[in-house]
Amino acid sequence: MRYQKVTEIAAAWGISERSVRKYCAEGKIIGAVLDGKTWKIPENAVKPARKKRTGKRNSDLLTRLRREKESAIPGGIYHKIQIELTYNSNRMEGSRLSHDQTRYIFETNTIGVQDKTVNVDDVVETANHFRCIDLVIELANYRLSESLIKQLHGILKSGTSDSRKAWFAVGDYKRLENEVGGNPTAKPENVAKEIKQLLKKYNAEKNKTIYEIIEFHYEFEKIHPFQDGNGRVGRLIMFKECLRNGITPFIIEDDMKEYYYRGLKEWKTESGYLTDTCLAAQDRFKEYMDYFGLKYSD
Repeated sequence: MRYQKVTEIAAAWGISERSVRKYCAEGKIIGAVLDGKTWKIPENAVKPARKKRTGKRNSDLLTRLRREKESAIPGGIYHKIQIELTYNSNRMEGSRLSHDQTRYIFETNTIGVQDKTVNVDDVVETANHFRCIDLVIELANYRLSESLIKQLHGILKSGTSDSRKAWFAVGDYKRLENEVGGNPTAKPENVAKEIKQLLKKYNAEKNKTIYEIIEFHYEFEKIHPFQDGNGRVGRLIMFKECLRNGITPFIIEDDMKEYYYRGLKEWKTESGYLTDTCLAAQDRFKEYMDYFGLKYSD
């Protein structure tokens, strides 16, 4: 059999030498062999077919998010979610960064400060939250697990002042008792057992409704498994589970926080408060999807 060089094949096929080498490395050219550092290609080799581009953007949210994330496309729905979810979720937990500062950190990986100081933890947790959203998108189709929950917490609190405290467990369950809104939460020694029971119950049904996702969120926050960061991890989980189950996700915005906290507090007596808040947030998110040409289920 006669062989040709990469340069000869590239000229014959009208493509770059780099593309020919890539085809060879990926095994797409039958009979191509590597001789030292040089590819030898059969003279009768067939040019691999390239996938045709439709020119249409996918209308599925998760597919669009993954595509925009991988391509680092600015100004799309991925860009929007990174800023809105991070800003609002952190703001609800006391971050003093503005919306513009959050956006600036995401877009430039720098922080602009004028005439005032900035809390370093606010900046670190903002950057970390961006990474958490990426993880949620990457693992959206995986079943919710303890390891993922802990991983989200580990990413969120990595490099913060809390991570330097001997009693604070980054990426692991709390070591000290804590309260939320003046109400007791699970004892540290009971957290692992209660989380396992909650996940077993939640994962028993394959397909979830938005109401089951909201109920899981309440139960998760009631356990309060981490020393800090429970609210943000819990809201990231809700976002992920909506993506996994084909449900329009939602972002609890800062102006909704009083209704949201009231809903968590009064869930056992009136679940409608929290449910209505989440559904109102979902309606806002649908406006984002309309703008970006994405389909959603009513």
